[in-house]
Amino acid sequence: MLPTVFEILLILSLIWLLFLTVVFWRMLVHYNKLTGGEGAKGLKPLIEDLLKSEAENKKAIENLLLHYDRINKEGQLHIQKVGLLRFNPFKDTGGDQSFILSLVDNNDTGVIISGLYSRSGVRWYAKKVVNGKGLEHELSDEERKALKEASNRYV
Repeated sequence: MLPTVFEILLILSLIWLLFLTVVFWRMLVHYNKLTGGEGAKGLKPLIEDLLKSEAENKKAIENLLLHYDRINKEGQLHIQKVGLLRFNPFKDTGGDQSFILSLVDNNDTGVIISGLYSRSGVRWYAKKVVNGKGLEHELSDEERKALKEASNRYV
């Protein structure tokens, strides 16, 4: 016996119904994953909450960037480079007991402290440095060398 047109349509309808059920079930599972089980609330409030959180996060990131820029600018003015040079300025004393200490910021602005040792005592000198040059007094060769060593080193 051959199946009638009605029976063929009935079988095709059942297959189509089964296919739609599987598709609908998969969509429902995916929707529940997206909403985190909050399907009763609806998707619109969840998306609105996400957008609100994203806007708050954007403002927080902008504030952090402003804070970072301010700290970075201030940090440029702190001592960042330190150079130490030991040397013997006088031929009648033994050893490198004298020193020059260079303390400068990122712009090579700061102070150079010199301690010159001699048999009669130790003499201390300090010079202001602006942009790698002595402000009130010219820098000696040793002081320029200590400043150059400081420029190659960051604290």
